[in-house]
Amino acid sequence: MKRIPTSLIIISIFILLIGGIGLAMLLGWIQFEDIIHNFISFVFIMVLIAFLAIIGAIFIGMFISHRIFSASGFTTFEEEMLQMRKDVKEIKEQLEKIEEKRNSN
Repeated sequence: MKRIPTSLIIISIFILLIGGIGLAMLLGWIQFEDIIHNFISFVFIMVLIAFLAIIGAIFIGMFISHRIFSASGFTTFEEEMLQMRKDVKEIKEQLEKIEEKRNSN
């Protein structure tokens, strides 16, 4: 069974924790009476969102660049394989001609 990366578990727990705190604040279970705590939590959540947005942008950029560069044509290996296929086809046709000449004599 494939092991789940530790970083994924930590980030998932962190996001769920922030989501749980936000939901608890909306439902009124947690109330920040002090303006300093409210400000600190706001700044903390904004930094977390910015960090996750940067990570997401990096992954989206990697995906887009991969799609752009992979659609540019055949690689050198693929071109050689196509050339080899063409060569094999030509050799096969030559063998068939030789076989026809041999059978006709």
